[in-house]
Amino acid sequence: MNDSSHLTREQLERQLVRALEHMSDAFYMIDADWNFTYLNRVAARLLRRDRKQLIGKPVWAEFPEAVDTDLYHHYRQAMASGESCHFEFFYPALNEWFEVNGYPSDQGLGVYFHAVTDRKLMEQRLLESDERFRLVAQATVDTIWDWDLTTGTVWWNEGMQTMFGYHPEELEPDGASWTSRIHPDDREATVGYITATIKDRSRSRWDHEYRFRRKGGDYALVSDRGFVIRDANGWGLRMVGGITDITQVRQVESRLRDAQRMESVGQLTGGMAHDFNNLLTVILGNADLLRESLSAQPRLQALATIIGEAAQKGADLTQRLLAFARRQALTPRATDVNELIPNLQSLLERTLGEHIELRFYPADPLWPALIDPVQFESALLNLCLNARDAMPRGGKLTIETSNIRLGDDYTGGIEELSPGNYVQVSVTDTGTGISPELLKRVFEPFFTTKQAGRGTGLGLSMVYGFLKQSGGHISLYSESGEGTSVKLYMPRCNDEPAPMVKSEPLRPQGGRETLLVVEDDNLVRGYVTGQLKAAGYQVVEARNGPEALAMLAGHPDIELLFTDVMMPGGMTGRELADAALKQYPGLPVLYTSGYTENAIVHNGRLDPGVQLLGKPYRKADLLRKIREVLDGQH
Repeated sequence: MNDSSHLTREQLERQLVRALEHMSDAFYMIDADWNFTYLNRVAARLLRRDRKQLIGKPVWAEFPEAVDTDLYHHYRQAMASGESCHFEFFYPALNEWFEVNGYPSDQGLGVYFHAVTDRKLMEQRLLESDERFRLVAQATVDTIWDWDLTTGTVWWNEGMQTMFGYHPEELEPDGASWTSRIHPDDREATVGYITATIKDRSRSRWDHEYRFRRKGGDYALVSDRGFVIRDANGWGLRMVGGITDITQVRQVESRLRDAQRMESVGQLTGGMAHDFNNLLTVILGNADLLRESLSAQPRLQALATIIGEAAQKGADLTQRLLAFARRQALTPRATDVNELIPNLQSLLERTLGEHIELRFYPADPLWPALIDPVQFESALLNLCLNARDAMPRGGKLTIETSNIRLGDDYTGGIEELSPGNYVQVSVTDTGTGISPELLKRVFEPFFTTKQAGRGTGLGLSMVYGFLKQSGGHISLYSESGEGTSVKLYMPRCNDEPAPMVKSEPLRPQGGRETLLVVEDDNLVRGYVTGQLKAAGYQVVEARNGPEALAMLAGHPDIELLFTDVMMPGGMTGRELADAALKQYPGLPVLYTSGYTENAIVHNGRLDPGVQLLGKPYRKADLLRKIREVLDGQH
């Protein structure tokens, strides 16, 4: 094994360039004289230029349309001040919006950027919608009021009934018809502001947002605006205004912000997972090899075990982040949840401990659920672990299944949830419960109600992301001291589930077949080929797709293609497999990746017939999966 601490400058530079080439964001560097010194492949693609032709050329000469634009001034300001710049910029020559981050140094300016045209168009559509809404509300205000400031009487039009449900006879004749229905938390500020406006003879307009109670008891977020009619001396005589319900508008804005945040988290997590899982594959694999070879030295073997366990925790953390960001490679199929849960029961009982009583109440009959059973088991285990931690002195944990149909009345207010038939799994504990102020945050990543050091804050967010990616939903009900109930809603599958066959897992074993291993990361490729050769296989190596096709042409005896998904060289693993299968129909293909993007995963699901060994993996996982694909056991 090479010690990374003794890598040469050239090796470190190659690693840095490789990392930059694999980034999902575009990146380029400019020297102090504004000449391009480096561009990665994404930058060249977004700028629609040959990067070889740009190196050494001045940016302003190659992109003259950018001179005297926001980009030009931001770049010059950053270089002059030494402070980074962050901005969005529309470049007419490419008809694209870009989000740009510039970081100056003594050598020049490093620039990360990516296209945000789709998001800007979405924002523009939202702004246009908001503008139309504002104009309509201005012309036909929903609820009009007229306040006589001398007598204190208030008149409301019929909008008070159509919008909030109050019949005119139900309303007090004075200002109490308004103030008594303002949310208690908003009342003091709202009344204080309108009173100050009336008293200030230099002001005539009042605008405010607050919560107003409907007759049913719930609150609407409203925008209220009024105009003071004053006498010759400036004293207020009347105030006329209108109320608009903006609850839905704010919800749309909130969903847009959530979507932007989710996209950012997904891009960050995906880029991190790709490189991080490559490193973890090497660390985990070599930790296993060390542990096997140090059987005669228990102290050193224990150190190797610790390294492996730490690397596995890193792998679990990465997987949970991918789950929250809805970037997992799921394999949903018709699943009998009633059959799945009892298979987990012995594991759950050991995990929960004797002080917790586990009960399972299955519905009969229960519809098949369209889910990835492995990820469902992981989600259920997470919920049970949370329940265990909420019952330190013991209690009862109840798991129930049922069929349920969700109508428009339930799904209407929930993003990405359609009316239809669902399989419901309820997990209820008798633990400490969750306070109301914390309930709204339980699905946020890295938020936890546990003591410091007791949780990552990714358990519930992982379950949330898995269910959303599966087309389902999760809801949580809890009260302090009264326990917690979590309900999982999974889409019903119209196909019948295949019977579960209990069999011993295939033991890792080798073979004599010839395998083609395609992997651009030298460390990963070296580790994989070493393990496969040690298991008896004949191995042919390639760094990218074009090399692999050449190897296939020269080695007709290759019996399996084992390829990374995301690689340099202008060809993904999926494109390589498609080209290989045209020449060699029936060639078994096994993919591997730490993050697949959209090459073999679409709509959150692994493409039919695709076999994937996710990174990081251990030696036993590698040999078992290779054997399964070769023997057709999948």
